[in-house]
Amino acid sequence: MSAISDLDTLLKALSPSLSGVEYVFCHVGDAAYGDYADLFPVATFREKEGLTLVITKTEADVAEMGYQGVFRCITLDVHSSLEAVGLTAVVSSKLAEQGISANVIAAYYHDHVFVPVDRADDALAILNKLTT
Repeated sequence: MSAISDLDTLLKALSPSLSGVEYVFCHVGDAAYGDYADLFPVATFREKEGLTLVITKTEADVAEMGYQGVFRCITLDVHSSLEAVGLTAVVSSKLAEQGISANVIAAYYHDHVFVPVDRADDALAILNKLTT
């Protein structure tokens, strides 16, 4: 399957799916990649302020790591090109219109949208409407 870059095609094939897992974003000031591998992060990102980990709420609670907000992940199951233009903008705009924050992480095959746990079903419904 080759990556899709055409926005209209991407939206028609979006196929959003909602994970049942609750995720949190944690910050570790002075850490290197791999230091927290035992927490099984689904994503990490290095910023000048330190390392951000996206881990399950369960893992964060067990490790007594601080976080703000709890999220669920909606995966856009279409194979989007990393060079596609507009997909993140459309998705985040539609969610923003309904007051839903969207923390988008692009991976090689798919985009993943982390939305507040209490608005996850609403967000999924909004994204499903984009496919019609």
